[in-house]
Amino acid sequence: MNHIKQFRILAVFLSTRGFGYAVMEGENTLIDYGNKVVQKDKNVHSLAQIQKVIRQNQPDVLVLLDVMAKGVHRAQRIKELHLEVVALSIKRKLKVVTIGATGVRSRLLGELVGSKHEMAELLARRFPDELASRLPPKRRTWESEDARMDIFEAVALAVVFRMKGKIIPVRGRLLTDRE
Repeated sequence: MNHIKQFRILAVFLSTRGFGYAVMEGENTLIDYGNKVVQKDKNVHSLAQIQKVIRQNQPDVLVLLDVMAKGVHRAQRIKELHLEVVALSIKRKLKVVTIGATGVRSRLLGELVGSKHEMAELLARRFPDELASRLPPKRRTWESEDARMDIFEAVALAVVFRMKGKIIPVRGRLLTDRE
């Protein structure tokens, strides 16, 4: 029997709660996804959980949101965790790609002004069996964002990476795609 390994993408979205992740294989197969909420020592525990996800899924590339870009307003803790995840990935000889937030939204929605919820709805329609039941209700202004949105952010990163059709030829090197 001939088994051809598909190119596997792991996308991780770091947040103040923990992180969301999505593993895509082939053109449109979402094989694993979830979110991890971390209470104490967030960077230490998040990094350990990300390492576990990497070990379980054996991805070829790790895709992250570019939190280090000029003008991006993210907590310093998230930026530090981002660098730790990149270092972990390089140590494990994974290709690393970062995508700017505007690149994600414009590629998925065709515009920069779409909301996160619109993006999540689009992804729930694209992956109905996997994501439709996880779609949180639209957030009202005074409400905190639902932790499940981290999953949709991660899936969005994976889908945008796949849309770009890039397979990075250099292993263990940080590559950035800022749009």
